[in-house]
Amino acid sequence: MPRISKMELLKLQKSLKTDAAIGEKFGITRQAIHQFRNLYGIPSLQAKNDKRNAYIISLHKKGLSGVKIAKKVGLCVSQTCRIIKNAGMKSKAKKKKR
Repeated sequence: MPRISKMELLKLQKSLKTDAAIGEKFGITRQAIHQFRNLYGIPSLQAKNDKRNAYIISLHKKGLSGVKIAKKVGLCVSQTCRIIKNAGMKSKAKKKKR
């Protein structure tokens, strides 16, 4: 099993984002990368999701559409709308004209 240094893991986490992608690069499992992160005390990038989701909800409350919010935060529209829906709100999706 390859040994990954803390600095290398931090750099890879910034560029590849997910444990699965980092593991694929080294030919090891996502779980192994997770164990390395725990060993080095590196938090998952998903820990920032609550803050991001709160920001998405605040933008939605200000009247921005799911499409505009998605572009602003760098997510796909469906995931942005799912976050809004999971917060108990209705998304303001535009209806297509036919």
